Amino acid sequence: MADGRPADPLEAELEDEESAPRLRLSRRGVVVLSVLGAAVLGGLAWLVFLSSVLDVRSVAVQGTTDDRLTAAQVRDAIGGLGDGPLARVDLEDVRRRVEAIPRVSKAEVWRGWPHTLQVQVVQRKAVAAVKGEDGRFTQVDASGVSFATEAAPPAGVPVVELRLSQQANDVDGVISRSQLVQGAVAVAAGLPPEVAKRAGAVLVHSYDDIQLQLSGGATVRWGSPEQIDRKARVLVALMNQKGTNFDVTAPEAPAVSG
Repeated sequence: MADGRPADPLEAELEDEESAPRLRLSRRGVVVLSVLGAAVLGGLAWLVFLSSVLDVRSVAVQGTTDDRLTAAQVRDAIGGLGDGPLARVDLEDVRRRVEAIPRVSKAEVWRGWPHTLQVQVVQRKAVAAVKGEDGRFTQVDASGVSFATEAAPPAGVPVVELRLSQQANDVDGVISRSQLVQGAVAVAAGLPPEVAKRAGAVLVHSYDDIQLQLSGGATVRWGSPEQIDRKARVLVALMNQKGTNFDVTAPEAPAVSG
């Protein structure tokens, strides 16, 4: 390079860039930008958490499948927790309130931006209705939770009834009535669908003497609330045979008669 400039155009361009003045912020500029950034973030925080712009305007409830549990009941349970800015709603508190409803087994809650609180509920399903001394029926789910008492049992659900023998009454201090009911409910919960839909009643005479009354007049001697899964499998196979009396008290030696 005779005149002192680089012969390579690319090299000349790089030298020009290096010699160009660079933009540098003064301390005051940095402070101004920081203040502006903080103001923007503060404005956004106010908009989301404090203003009414993103308030809850509706509570959407899913999973209420019948009139025994309505969306209005769920909203009433949530109450004031569903008011104000959506971002400030305590989802865990809302979930606890909804799950406190007897008929609700589980609830999920989330924010549906910009204005909706979303609630998904799973209702308890009765596997048995326990007949009380007052003639009313308490519905119990598969986990043994009692969640409703009504004048009649729900359709298609076996009724658990205590018809205790003298021997069972004599040992009431050893095996309580509540334990007997729990055992019968466990039996009802473990029945296969094809048997459960035919089971009209689960009669408890003692801990070792539980009996099923099936539609059509057939009966099942179940025995104790032990080996439920095995007894259920044996009973399904046994019911392929003709008979009105099925015995699975000893599932290794079942019997059919009648």
